Amino acid sequence: MIDKGIKEWVERYIEEDVGAGDVTTLATIPNNIHGEAKLWVKEQGILAGVAIAKQIFEWYDTESKVEIFLHDGTICDGNKNLVFSVKSNVHTLLKLERLILNIMQRMSGIATTTHKFVKAVEGTKAIILDTRKTTPGFRYFEKMAVRIGGGQNHRFGLFDQILIKDNHIDFAGGIDNALIQTQKYIEKNNLQIPIEVEARTLSDIEKILQYPFVTIILLDNFSLSETQQAVKLIDGKVKVESSGGINIHNVRDYALCGVDYISIGALTHHVSSLDLSLKASF
Repeated sequence: MIDKGIKEWVERYIEEDVGAGDVTTLATIPNNIHGEAKLWVKEQGILAGVAIAKQIFEWYDTESKVEIFLHDGTICDGNKNLVFSVKSNVHTLLKLERLILNIMQRMSGIATTTHKFVKAVEGTKAIILDTRKTTPGFRYFEKMAVRIGGGQNHRFGLFDQILIKDNHIDFAGGIDNALIQTQKYIEKNNLQIPIEVEARTLSDIEKILQYPFVTIILLDNFSLSETQQAVKLIDGKVKVESSGGINIHNVRDYALCGVDYISIGALTHHVSSLDLSLKASF
């Protein structure tokens, strides 16, 4: 059984790739031939997308049989680790080969990058979050990969959390105007969702703290010393998230400032895919 959300996206991916038909396979191989293919990891990293691949194969062709040897979240040493084997109609194997690799290579790259950040802040209370800086149409898989890598998801889209950022504040005419309007909106619509507000200065923080319905303050592009001051000023009244200018080299320094969350856009928008291959097996 394939998840509804996955099915909808995968159908679009197959339409994009296969279109009216895989003419190379149709031209070279009879459609009644069955075979086996094996997926290998050829690079060190965190494996992601195995469960997705199994769902896709078994949904697209119910006669497909997938045997899994390594599961999502496995740390691979890059010594040509065997992930799974799949037996199916050869046309199915060849149609889905690139789709499966595209999904798993990118998901594994994201999981690997996320894992590095999670390990870097180990021992602190900071939680590594992703952002909405994702590939259009692929966000479901990318955010799943972040979770597999040990991180957590920020909001999925514009609908599940209020995040008042600099442009909202400026267009609204300031923090006070933005928050006054927000309070009216959530009361009118009886919303029970997180409300996060970006602060650009310490004085912004002082203003935001006057509104008790705010649940998170976002420190955007704060230096380490400014972050320390901000955490002290907030003093546990709300959760604190750091973002902007944070990389694998300084993420632990920010975590040690006492922030609750660190959001990293690079988890999904600046990542290298893991090297995988799906090859015929005889």
